[in-house]
Amino acid sequence: MTRIPPRYLLQFDEPAGYLDFARFGPPSHAVLDTTARLLEATTKAGPSTVDELMRQEIRAKAAAARLCGSDTDHTVLLPHTSLGLFQAAFNSHGEVLVSAAEFPANTYPWARAEQAGRVRMRRLEGGYVTADRLAEALTPETAVVSVSAVDFRTGYRADLAALREVVGDRLLVVDGIQGFGVVDEPWGVADVLVVGGQKWLRAGWGTGFAVLSDRALARMDPILSGWTGARDPGLFDNEIHPADPTAASWSISNLSPVTSGAFAAALELVEETGVEAIAGRITERVGELEEVLRSFGAEIVSATERRAGILAFSLPDKPAEQVGAALTAAGIAATVRPEHVRLSPHASTPAAAADLVRDALETLLRPRRVVPVASASGTATHELLTALIPAVDGLAAMLGPGNEVLLHDLSRLPDSIVAIAGELTGRSVGGPMTDLLLGLVRRGTTQDLTNYRTHSPDGREIRSSTLFLRDADGTAIGCLCVNSELPAAAQTSEERREETFLPDVDSLQRFLVGRAIGKSGIPVELMKKRHKSAVVRELDEAGYFLIKDAVDHLATQLEVTRYTIYNYLNEIRAG
Repeated sequence: MTRIPPRYLLQFDEPAGYLDFARFGPPSHAVLDTTARLLEATTKAGPSTVDELMRQEIRAKAAAARLCGSDTDHTVLLPHTSLGLFQAAFNSHGEVLVSAAEFPANTYPWARAEQAGRVRMRRLEGGYVTADRLAEALTPETAVVSVSAVDFRTGYRADLAALREVVGDRLLVVDGIQGFGVVDEPWGVADVLVVGGQKWLRAGWGTGFAVLSDRALARMDPILSGWTGARDPGLFDNEIHPADPTAASWSISNLSPVTSGAFAAALELVEETGVEAIAGRITERVGELEEVLRSFGAEIVSATERRAGILAFSLPDKPAEQVGAALTAAGIAATVRPEHVRLSPHASTPAAAADLVRDALETLLRPRRVVPVASASGTATHELLTALIPAVDGLAAMLGPGNEVLLHDLSRLPDSIVAIAGELTGRSVGGPMTDLLLGLVRRGTTQDLTNYRTHSPDGREIRSSTLFLRDADGTAIGCLCVNSELPAAAQTSEERREETFLPDVDSLQRFLVGRAIGKSGIPVELMKKRHKSAVVRELDEAGYFLIKDAVDHLATQLEVTRYTIYNYLNEIRAG
């Protein structure tokens, strides 16, 4: 087991089930305390307060430079990765080679710079960016190569040293956000290294830096450069000063000294703990999670060699949305994409995280016992749903004619009805939940809904209530619904909600797609990309992608390929 200093582990409070560091890393107590201290200083501002706060930028630059093996003349702070990549793009010349599979933050800047006439963008198609593939794609016209150190989908860790040899005297731009501080890489081979601090560095949003080589400083024109990036920025003589010869030329304006101080605290914690120790612990956690996933027959779709902290997987016959819903119900944070689920642990992730994933998949895949099992606290666990099934008929009989009672199991989405008594909405066991309820579950809005008015499929006015059932930890695992027919002359003050009761999953699928296309107001044959993307966004929020084969069905309806739908979803859920 890799040894991690206790001081490091005591810095973090995220729950054991938080496995989404590739999207966002909850900051440390050091970051929180530094932010609070500096904010408090601003409330008591005196003659020297601003000058003292501004020194936090120097502190953060120095920490970043040390971790990169560089110095502060070659380092500049940035508010996020995207700005650094935009500066790299607009400050470049000639042909740029970029992988088509890059995260959008590393494709849009080059595309926009091409629109502005600054560069010519060429995309490298296919899988991982390897030295061999890059060597085949390079031409004498290629001046810049831009690549991610770690692929955001698969966790593949690029061989930066080998890429440097192939790139030769061309400029090598590296997006390091998914690896810096948690994998040991020769960052010095990059001519431009851009890193955001909100993920693995755990510094919070609004933090980042770039490190530039002498070659980059000599060849790039600092077009995106502000007054703080000029020589003598404090000299206000009504002149436009030339750009500073150091990396400071990429500065546009003063950054928040509060976030700079927080960033410095985060970088210093990495420095104190050691990248090697952090990387070793992450490797152990990824290995433990992989072992659990394989025991359930999962396919590991991410890199298994040269990987960083990202572990992506899929389960046979289980849509990624359904797997993600099961993980969420178990208190596990993960990134759910149309084709797979992505887990990304950190060094502070406890070994218990693997057990949480095992329990969640057990609930999703294994048959349930009818006998309820008590937890350590004596409270019934997930098996309470099977215990409630016999009560559904009894409750409906007690309420009498004109009433319907049903029980949903949220781990079986979308065909979640496991018991129903009454024929008010025309559904049966194995049928789906309504569009209203599906959308609430997709958005994680699991508050009880009581006494609202809606209509049955045949137009009768009904009053409905939905009560969410929770496990010992308070996580919603199912819901009990009661629908009651209202007399024709009844005057009620209950809230009215639009809700549609469909008899089967296919009908629900067709209804959701038809409604989303109808909301656009544009026939499919006349839709542009933005219209189709809006339809996908609407359906994503409605929980449509919890339905098996939903992507294929939608692709047919929108007259695009399934991969286009995946691209729309990736853009919508970027992060």
